[in-house]
Amino acid sequence: MSKRALLEVIALGARDAAAARAGGADRLELVSDMARDGLSPSRETFGRVRAAVDIPVRVMLRLADGFGAGDVDMLAGVAGGLRAEGADEFVLGFLDAHGDPDLVAVERLVAEIEGCRWTFHRAIDRAADRESLRKRLADLPGLDAYLTAGSASGVDDGLAVLLAEAARGDEPGYEPRLMVGGGLRLGHLPALRAAGLDAFHIGGAARPGGWGAPVDTAAVREWREAVDG
Repeated sequence: MSKRALLEVIALGARDAAAARAGGADRLELVSDMARDGLSPSRETFGRVRAAVDIPVRVMLRLADGFGAGDVDMLAGVAGGLRAEGADEFVLGFLDAHGDPDLVAVERLVAEIEGCRWTFHRAIDRAADRESLRKRLADLPGLDAYLTAGSASGVDDGLAVLLAEAARGDEPGYEPRLMVGGGLRLGHLPALRAAGLDAFHIGGAARPGGWGAPVDTAAVREWREAVDG
């Protein structure tokens, strides 16, 4: 329990970024429009965040509600623009109409962000078959994390899945780090840490005043202390 865990905090801009960094966040997930569950930020917003903090920033690649890719050419253009601004870590994940990974879209974006590390986000929690998805993505370069609650409805319902997957870390497709997020509460941490999970993602939990409020440094600090046990 002494190993420092990774704490990632959702940021919407430079003010959030600075508050999260002051509270002990290790990394940011930068998004816009949380009313739509987080879309790609502008290049200008990324530039301001990058200038405000010295911790890693993973940038969302998503332009529409849901888990469909939409206009892949436009997404690729957004990715290219963010890279030109200095972004070197990303978050993405798309499913087709059957709940399988949209490999055409994902592979196109992975090619656009060649050399960058990236997270496959909570689309895994909506997949028709989690294990199949992992195997189909296993050889994609740069994939080093899955953001997951274990269930589309959140960690309360997905805890057993998370614990089971944590025990499979040496199997093909399970090597990327499990980063737990989505309805994550402080009360979940003892079981997750005991299972060896060491990466956690918070959004609303960093904003006691709701999504209309900025990140609260004290809330992040409470999580920092809790995830480190």
